[in-house]
Amino acid sequence: MSDATINDQAASQPGLETGAEAPPVLFLHGIDRHYSQGDVVLDILKGAEFAIWPGQSVALVAPSGAGKSTLLHVAGLLEHPDAGEVYIDQIPTSRLPDAERTRIRRVEIGFVYQFHHLLMEFSALENVVMPQMIRGLSRPEAIRRATDLLGYLGLKERLTHRPAELSGGEQQRVAIARAVANAPRILLADEPTGNLDPRTSDHVFSALTQLVQASGLAVVVATHNMDIAGRMDRRVTLRDGLVIELE
Repeated sequence: MSDATINDQAASQPGLETGAEAPPVLFLHGIDRHYSQGDVVLDILKGAEFAIWPGQSVALVAPSGAGKSTLLHVAGLLEHPDAGEVYIDQIPTSRLPDAERTRIRRVEIGFVYQFHHLLMEFSALENVVMPQMIRGLSRPEAIRRATDLLGYLGLKERLTHRPAELSGGEQQRVAIARAVANAPRILLADEPTGNLDPRTSDHVFSALTQLVQASGLAVVVATHNMDIAGRMDRRVTLRDGLVIELE
């Protein structure tokens, strides 16, 4: 990854210094991704470039089928690009062993999806405790951290409730807490408010914004909600397989 390429990305971002003082936490360089359907090859990403810095929020706004989920999957190391490189904290990841890519996903990256995917038989607190214990934290420390995090997101009175006893917005806030429980550097969210009504969606997004401001997370949110997109630091779209900055 050349300094010139990073500087070109950074120079277009208001309030960011260029050069080694401001490396992006996530950088996608020359990404190609295609899929085969019978004899047809679908080119989803074609030389895509994208960078995001700590504490920055980016809305990814594009029509269905344009490749938003593909971009997030490549950025989150869930899929290998067909060409190009994904840098996490300036480390190239494409040739890393699967075990190391899994470690980076577990430690550096959090994921939030349109459906919360909470474990229904466990309480809100337990859903947030488990990923921390998998990482190696002691149960008391994981409980303390989960309690603080859920309280910060306005769920102090709902710790022992199972997902079926929570509203849609509360479930999604638990999912956000779970995604950031291990203090990742990057949060990737795929239509996180897509199943929520406007008022609940606004509440969930406000909670996410508070987390970004408090923790310095770099957040990419794929969304069709233009109100939410307008409140983020940057807006990008996908056009002809490229990531394009929007005004």
